[in-house]
Amino acid sequence: MREHRDAEDAPHPDVWTGRATNRVQWVLALAGAACMALGIELAVQSAWTSGIIALVMSVVGCIAVGLLVLFGTLAFVHVDLKLDRDALEVRCGHVGLPRRRIPLSQVVDAEYIPHVTPRHWGGWGYRWRPEKGTAVVVRRGEGIVLSLWGGHTFTITVDDAESAVRVIRARLRAITPDNAH
Repeated sequence: MREHRDAEDAPHPDVWTGRATNRVQWVLALAGAACMALGIELAVQSAWTSGIIALVMSVVGCIAVGLLVLFGTLAFVHVDLKLDRDALEVRCGHVGLPRRRIPLSQVVDAEYIPHVTPRHWGGWGYRWRPEKGTAVVVRRGEGIVLSLWGGHTFTITVDDAESAVRVIRARLRAITPDNAH
């Protein structure tokens, strides 16, 4: 990244924020809402002749699947990244859960990755793979890979990831001035 040396030396904001969004997750959330609606419809139109047990199982099953799909997808519609002087915080979805806060004192280095895909991680969401580490993947595209003390890695898909890496590296140099990045 020698061609970006001037950008690395430029002053950075006190708080850097970034976000990545996946609009496809809304389609999956609609599918979850449709399952819930089907369960409610079955409960309201309970003119089943095959018995109450089959009706209860159908209603509960549809509503349970609908809730799981709905809330499971809404949790990963977007990811927000906040980087301040002390830590990096990742929050998912509208509620902000799951959430992870990583103190910069635990970060060894940050790397820009131009192409992260859900296929590399086994899908969208909060992922862990023994050979790759942990990741929050909400869409394909650019991302950040944090190298943490202890040999662990944490990958985040976020827009303008290259800028985030520059800020993280500048903060790491400020923590350890003799560190040569």
